[in-house]
Amino acid sequence: MLPKGNEIPKTTYEAKQNICPLGLEVEKIHACKNDCILFHGDNADLTECPKCSTPRYKQRKDGGDETRMNGAPQKVAWYFPLIPPLRRLFATSKDAQLLHWHKEGRRNHDYLRHPADSAQWHLINFKYRNFFDDMRNLRFALNTDGMNPFGHMSSSHSVWPVLLSIYNLPPWLCKST
Repeated sequence: MLPKGNEIPKTTYEAKQNICPLGLEVEKIHACKNDCILFHGDNADLTECPKCSTPRYKQRKDGGDETRMNGAPQKVAWYFPLIPPLRRLFATSKDAQLLHWHKEGRRNHDYLRHPADSAQWHLINFKYRNFFDDMRNLRFALNTDGMNPFGHMSSSHSVWPVLLSIYNLPPWLCKST
C-alpha cells in the first residue's frame, strides 16, 4: 500500500514514537457507553450517565457478589485540540502567508481551480461579511471514512479516520494528504 521505506507502525509504542515529536496533543474524554454524553465540562464529575444511568466506569467482580469500580472508563473519545497546531502555523511567517493565499495570492478568473472559486465560497462571503473581511479566518473540509452516525453497521469497533483540510491554502497544498 505504501511506497518502500514507508511503513505503518506495528505497535502503539512505535506510533507514539512518531507522533510525540510532532507536538500533537491528545485529550482523552470519558464517554457514555451508549453515546449519550461526554463526561466533560459540567458532566466531568458524574459517575453515571444522567440520560441512561449507565455507569461511567467498567465494573469488576472481586470473588463474591460485591462489584467495585475499576477506574477504567467504559468508553473513551480521543480529542485532538485544533488551536495549538493552528497557532504554530500562524507563528511561522511563510505558513501565515500561505494561509492568506485565498485572499491575497489568488487570481480571479473564470475557471474553478480552488474551493475559493466556487459559488458556495462566494455565498458565505456574502452572508457573513465580517468573516470575509478578516483574512485570518480559516475554512476547513472535514472528511471521514466509515463513520456510523446512526449505529446501523454491525462493526464491533468505533475507530474512524478523520481528515481535516484547510481550504485557505493554495491548490497545491490545500488537498495534499
